[in-house]
Amino acid sequence: QPLHTLRNAEKELLPGYHQFEWQPALKNVSSSWDVGIIDGLSGWTSYVDDVPADTIARRFRYDVALVSALKDLEEDIMEGLRERGLDDSTCTSGFTVAVKESCDGMGDVSEKHGSGPAVPEKAVRFSFTIMSISIRADGEEDAVTIFQEQKPNSELSCRPLCLMFVDESDHETLTAILGPVVAERKAMLESRLILSVGGLLRSFRFFFRGTGYDEKMVREMEGLEASGSMYVCTLCDSTRAEASQNMVLHSITRSHGENLERYEIWRTNPFSESADELRDRVKGVSAKPFMETQPTL
Repeated sequence: QPLHTLRNAEKELLPGYHQFEWQPALKNVSSSWDVGIIDGLSGWTSYVDDVPADTIARRFRYDVALVSALKDLEEDIMEGLRERGLDDSTCTSGFTVAVKESCDGMGDVSEKHGSGPAVPEKAVRFSFTIMSISIRADGEEDAVTIFQEQKPNSELSCRPLCLMFVDESDHETLTAILGPVVAERKAMLESRLILSVGGLLRSFRFFFRGTGYDEKMVREMEGLEASGSMYVCTLCDSTRAEASQNMVLHSITRSHGENLERYEIWRTNPFSESADELRDRVKGVSAKPFMETQPTL
């Protein structure tokens, strides 16, 4: 094929190619529009003191990457509508997309004989998978699933969003890089995406579930003490001693909001307690939690 047709085919595969719109428009989103690969700190308006300004991270804008992922699934979506016997011309709104987020450290990535810039020798990758797409037809009670990812744990369905040179236990740098990603995700929850699929404009809502984090990452993102902590659980407040006595009765108490409140207590120590008393009060919350992980069991 002549080169220009290959170029055009390539462009379609890159985030940033497809036209789309958000209603209402997204707040707090970087306006970088070029192909889609942007500096990891795009979207931060304030300078973060604890973080070197040249933190090396590259990412796609979250909404642009989601659009690209949906366009990849265009045929599957149309096929799903046909299989369910739905008339695609009436199905223009009411689509719901469930997204699984994953994030993990990538270990040692140091150059063996490199003379490049001094960067941390560890990397972290944040990615997402579109788990399912469903539609609630007009007048219907129940939503109908029209697409389900068959291999949700395969790297083929997992789409990288952000690659960063950072150690996963460096809470401040991780917060600075993923902060704008969190802001974009939050904005998308309050808006709907208008995108052409199968030749018609359709509207999509997104739900995000942080089920792809391992325990170390959940502790990092929710500001909890590391794995050696006496508070063993990332969902409740039990200590090792309590957990060994009682394996059954626990209430899920570590919500993101509660962790934030406890961090404030940790930071301000309103009751002027000793370090041990204070730690007992906040149950092992120490670094500021920054990412609502919404664990779904």
